[in-house]
Amino acid sequence: MKFLEENIVSLHAKAATPVEAIVQAGSLLQKQGYVSGAYVDAMLNSYRKNGPYFVLAPQIALPHARPEDGVFEASVSMVQLAEPVSFGNSANDPVRLVFALGASNSEEHLAVLKKLMNLLSDRKRVESLIAASSYKDIETLIRKGGEEG
Repeated sequence: MKFLEENIVSLHAKAATPVEAIVQAGSLLQKQGYVSGAYVDAMLNSYRKNGPYFVLAPQIALPHARPEDGVFEASVSMVQLAEPVSFGNSANDPVRLVFALGASNSEEHLAVLKKLMNLLSDRKRVESLIAASSYKDIETLIRKGGEEG
């Protein structure tokens, strides 16, 4: 499982729309060969069809698609947005952190989600992710999140 490794984390990213933010998060996974381009397209299609259902908590979006849409390896990327973006979810907008999730089966899906929820379960840790200025900051938070989970 590839989880928020340096090559799949983007800090201070600029995106004007939810589509741009989703593409950035998905492209991080695609560039590393963890998902296909079709998977990124499927994430976008899911957003267009179903709306911002994946804006799961204040400031946090978790776009994803089905494993058969092109997941090669379980992975989670993160895009930290320099400026918040409204996804259309009145309860949890605006979004500052976009985590693209790829899992090739339900066991992987649950494992990836558990790891991510351990990291995001503490509001102070979420605020630290939003404020992180370097990957080293992210790495420290991941270690702390993993120890508690």
